[in-house]
Amino acid sequence: MFNFLSKLLPLFVYPLGFSCFLLGLALCLRRRPQWQTRLVAVVLAVLWLGGNRIVAMVLTRSLEWRYLPPSDVPRADVIVVLGGGTRTQAYPRSTHEVDDAGDRLLYAAWLYQHGAAPYILVSGGRAEWVGPAGKNAEAEVMAELLTLMSVPREAIWLEETSRNTYENAMESYKILEAEDVKDLILVTSAMHMPRAYGLFARPGFTVIPAPTDFFVTQDDWDFYTQPKLEVQVFNLLPSSSDLRLTSKVMKEYIGMVVYKLRGWL
Repeated sequence: MFNFLSKLLPLFVYPLGFSCFLLGLALCLRRRPQWQTRLVAVVLAVLWLGGNRIVAMVLTRSLEWRYLPPSDVPRADVIVVLGGGTRTQAYPRSTHEVDDAGDRLLYAAWLYQHGAAPYILVSGGRAEWVGPAGKNAEAEVMAELLTLMSVPREAIWLEETSRNTYENAMESYKILEAEDVKDLILVTSAMHMPRAYGLFARPGFTVIPAPTDFFVTQDDWDFYTQPKLEVQVFNLLPSSSDLRLTSKVMKEYIGMVVYKLRGWL
C-alpha cells in the first residue's frame, strides 16, 4: 500500500495536478465569483512558476550539483546501477529501449570498460501499478542492454525484486553482503543521487557517487542566466518541458521528506 500511495498522492501536489484540483474547486464555487477569480489566479501563478525555465533550473541544480562525477575513473568492487531508465520490449518495439534516464546504463558500461569495477549490479523489479509490467523485471532488461554495450553477461549481477529506491538499497545490500563487497560505485541520475546515496551509505561500506543524466550543465546555466533581452523573454514564457522538470524535482524532494519521516534517511 505504501508503494501505491507514494506514487499516487504526489500527483496532486505537482503543479499540473494541483492546478487541476484548484480548477475543479473553482467550478464548485459558481456562487462565489471572487473566490473563483482568486483560485484561477493561483492556478496561473502555479503553472507559470512551475513552467518557468529559471525556476526549473534553480530547483534542478539544487539537487543535481550536490554530488558531481569523480574527476578520475574510480575503483571499487562493483558498480551498482539503479533502475528507471529502460522501456521493456513490447509491440511495436523490436528490442528493449532506454528512456531519458538511460544514461545510467551508458555511464555504467563506460565505467566498466574503463576498469572501474569487475562487476555491475543492476537493481530493479516490477511496479505493476505504474504501467504494463511486461514479462521481464527491469534488472533483466538492463542486463540485456548492457550486453549490447559489450559488458559480459557473467559480469552482471541481478537484483530483480525492488520496486522503489528504498528497496533498491535494501535488496542490493543482500547481494553485496553475500558477495562480501565493501566498495561500490553508485550510478543513478544526478537528480536522484541525493536520495539514493543517503540510502546506500552505511557503516562498513565505501560508496562512491557517480551521477549521470544531468539536466542542468554549466553551459546551460551560463547561457540562460545571461542578461540578454531575447534570452530572458523566452525564460519568462512557461513551457511543458520545464513544467515536467519542476515536477521531477518536486518528486525527489517529496521522496526525501517521506523517507526521512520513515527513518530511512
